[in-house]
Amino acid sequence: MPYGQLVIGPPGSGKTTYCHGIQQFLSTAYNRKVIVVNLDPANDLLPYECAIDIASLVCVDDTMKLLKLGPNGGLIYCMEYLEKNMDWLEQQLHQFKDCYFLFDCPGQVELYTHHNAIRAIVERLQQLDFKLVAVHLVDSHYCTDPSKFLSVLLTSLSTMLQIELPHVNILSKIDLIERYGKLAFGIDFYTEVLNLDYLLERMNEDEFSKKYRKLSSALAGLIENYSLVWFTTLNIQDKESVANVIKVIDKANGYIFNQADHNIAALMSSAVGADFDYFKYPFRKNRCL
Repeated sequence: MPYGQLVIGPPGSGKTTYCHGIQQFLSTAYNRKVIVVNLDPANDLLPYECAIDIASLVCVDDTMKLLKLGPNGGLIYCMEYLEKNMDWLEQQLHQFKDCYFLFDCPGQVELYTHHNAIRAIVERLQQLDFKLVAVHLVDSHYCTDPSKFLSVLLTSLSTMLQIELPHVNILSKIDLIERYGKLAFGIDFYTEVLNLDYLLERMNEDEFSKKYRKLSSALAGLIENYSLVWFTTLNIQDKESVANVIKVIDKANGYIFNQADHNIAALMSSAVGADFDYFKYPFRKNRCL
């Protein structure tokens, strides 16, 4: 029963850096055998050790030249090609036993909000008994702009409904959050997605956003009605921050329950939030990755 993470998010959110850091962290701190699978055909600069690379199957540059497609069209074609050739991926995955998998996915947002290729690939992996969690990375600097943050919330909600996996939304690069401006509210407002009426009030201070206040109000109401979106924060260079994220993810995909002793007491302690070995290492707030 292999466990893993489907690492998704818009361009520039830090997916590849995340995979590199998590691979190092899990290998050293938790002694897990981590396999990174690159599913981004446009990513040819890989800082991590890549065991499976979609470039061995299809390349976005060749696709664009051959079919005369643009970057977006070429990327969508590549993912559809992978969907039709999942036997190749299955054969590659079967080489690795008792491993923890990180799937580094493309950054094209429509692949997760309404296109069906990624969803079909996920369903096939689930048929192979993969226990996956979608790790959705979003650059934390969007919190400094109310309109952008509302867009992030809507994108996150659409992705959760489309992918249909246990889902962890992460505000990445949290150490850089105020480089783009001071936050209007405390960080808990953004992670817990509290009363969005306050966000709408801030949007009304901007002349451009004020034109669309009815639309913004409707979108905020939609997000609050579903009440699904929340975030955790991540500084990939801080061990304690990474450990907190891993704890959340392991609960989401069930890895923590698999590692617990198979008795009622252990499973109950898992369910109520016991930390197990997550903090048995003396993490210090220094930069490590």
